[in-house]
Amino acid sequence: MLSVHKIEKFSKEFETKTPQEIIEWAVDRFSPYMAMSSSFQTQSMPLLHMVVHIAPETPIFFINTGYHFWETLMFREKMADEWKLNIIDLYRDSRWDLFARQNIRSLPLKDPNLCCYLHKVEPMQNALKGYKAWISGIRRDQTSVRAQANFLEIQKDGLLKINPLLNWKREDVNRYIEEHNLPHHPLYEKGYRSVGCAPCTIAIGENDNERAGRWAGRGKVECGLHTGMFSRKNISESQSEFQIDVTKVDHV
Repeated sequence: MLSVHKIEKFSKEFETKTPQEIIEWAVDRFSPYMAMSSSFQTQSMPLLHMVVHIAPETPIFFINTGYHFWETLMFREKMADEWKLNIIDLYRDSRWDLFARQNIRSLPLKDPNLCCYLHKVEPMQNALKGYKAWISGIRRDQTSVRAQANFLEIQKDGLLKINPLLNWKREDVNRYIEEHNLPHHPLYEKGYRSVGCAPCTIAIGENDNERAGRWAGRGKVECGLHTGMFSRKNISESQSEFQIDVTKVDHV
């Protein structure tokens, strides 16, 4: 395991490195105990393209929330076939099935934080057990939360989160897509610049921030994968963030 001092040292050095150099560094040190996550949005394609060319065997976690647009699922299938991706689908803990089904329509709107915890955060926490490193595609220009991120971020359990595209901007992403002729998500041309779950995503204007269509009007900009919520290993630690009293749910 890298010391905190070395993590800080490498993170500062990566400010002037290319994403490919950072990925190669990660592969050399952590493969095969390294995975990446991808939502298969248009903006996700550059990182996915880089990782697949550098380390094609890398496990790619796709969080299947049950709320995805049909277009997202079809695009994921298309890319899995064309790029021969090693995709691992993640699902919510089955102990939540009854609760989720009883609240399937209201949960994303009434309590989006709890919905994200059940369908994204907890599944990713469970999937990463046994791994040493997690490659993520976040960028500083996306949200105020991500603006504070570092290239290397150590989690409480020792997992190292690696953000190779951190100092890229929207223009860098678009340039890479054009240079490598990468495919776009089917909803991109319809104004969906950042595509999440269908109940929580709307189309936006061309000049809007690319994440403006996520949880619009609900005072929420992050699902929890890249916030303090991810460091909390059981739901009781995040109870204050939820509107529904999940402690009264017997099967959890």
